Amino acid sequence: MSKQAVTPRVCSLASALEVVGEKWSLLILREVFYGVCRFEGIAQNTGAPRDVLTARLRKLSDSGILRRVQYSERPQRSEYHLTEAGRELAPTLLSLLQWGQRWAPAEPRATGGFVHDCGQRLHTFLGCQACGRPVRGGDLSVGGKPVFAPREE
Repeated sequence: MSKQAVTPRVCSLASALEVVGEKWSLLILREVFYGVCRFEGIAQNTGAPRDVLTARLRKLSDSGILRRVQYSERPQRSEYHLTEAGRELAPTLLSLLQWGQRWAPAEPRATGGFVHDCGQRLHTFLGCQACGRPVRGGDLSVGGKPVFAPREE
């Protein structure tokens, strides 16, 4: 049997997942979005092992998603702040959170939710900028070919 060369599809999703596509990175970003910027607080709220947390914070900083800001010289301590690239991940994290509230089993369930500055509870959705309609998987195509085509179950 001959082995065929595997050539993965090149895409921006794969590139993004190289940076933020694992549990600890996403939980770190959640904490920084919530205003928890110091190592100890992030460690406590995520439960990440210290060595893993250190590596993920370094990767997120090196990737330009977080900015490391020193707040103490002795001992040397830093805080982590979102960059513009990091802030632009907010809709993605909110969508994952909303999906998790609906589909992922969790006990106990988190209460409350995000409130928009208009005063209403936030429900994220992806919409077409041109026509304003919500985007659903069956509405999309790439190169004229439908993607996320619905299947009969």
